[in-house]
Amino acid sequence: MCIFSSHILNSDITVLIDDDEVIENPDFMDIAREFIGKRVYGETVYGVAGYYVNKYGNYYDNVNIEPWMTYWNRFGSKSKAFDKIIGCGPRLKHTPFVFGGAMVIHKNLYQIVAFDPNIPRGEDIDYLINAKMFGFDFFLDNKLSIKHLPPKKTHPIWKRTREDIYRFIYEKSKIDSQYEVSNMRTVTAKDFSPYPGEFLTDELENKIFKTNLLLALEYLANNEVEACKESIKNIYLSIHEAIPKKDPFTAYRKIQKYWEKLIDFTLENKKEIRRIMEEKNLFKVDVTVDKEHYEKIGLEEKKEILKKM
Repeated sequence: MCIFSSHILNSDITVLIDDDEVIENPDFMDIAREFIGKRVYGETVYGVAGYYVNKYGNYYDNVNIEPWMTYWNRFGSKSKAFDKIIGCGPRLKHTPFVFGGAMVIHKNLYQIVAFDPNIPRGEDIDYLINAKMFGFDFFLDNKLSIKHLPPKKTHPIWKRTREDIYRFIYEKSKIDSQYEVSNMRTVTAKDFSPYPGEFLTDELENKIFKTNLLLALEYLANNEVEACKESIKNIYLSIHEAIPKKDPFTAYRKIQKYWEKLIDFTLENKKEIRRIMEEKNLFKVDVTVDKEHYEKIGLEEKKEILKKM
């Protein structure tokens, strides 16, 4: 809905932020718009990625590395990617990752590339993959940061790991199921290295098996039998349930075609749609003006009236 709302409102640029973020830099919006739609390094920039800083002011994930993460080194891969892309010059560079709460998207991109509703989580990275398939690259601006203060995680580790398993298997399946299509690029896991690319290779199955075995043993050592069972179940699900039943690449191409039709429909019926939106606007304020009196008063008094409205 975020980019569709932008389309309805005829926005050239969409800036995506989340409700658990704090904008501390008063120039944030100016920085966000600085490069979008402009030519840089011989390319037109249609997608800009910012990045998160944590409560300590740095861009690393605020997590403790645990033994069960040995083969599921997601945070290590992310740190490697962050140092390479965020921590080094130049200011603007191609990026293999984006953050959903710090994305800037030009209308030439969002009117073609839709979010995939079939992705269970990680829709930001998935959008980056989809965009690259359609010939759009995202650039990370290492001056565009936003403070991320997420709520404390309440789901158990086995469940969060399961969500990641479904997400990475879906994205890998989408990449693996590509075939040649006019006006589309074929992408590989290497295009997104080191993160998330390291989780989109043929090593993913092995990572899932070893990681959940270690996690199950850790739960068992702490006498958390049910959590141990769920960790083992993750291995089963990764083989029998998580793999998409339908070809994700073809499924997304259908979604993209529907999206373009929706964009065209709203362009043709924009006035009527805007009228309906205004009628149903819950925050609309009715304003009445005494035209006869308004025509007689001076400019300064008009300004004062407008300030009070």
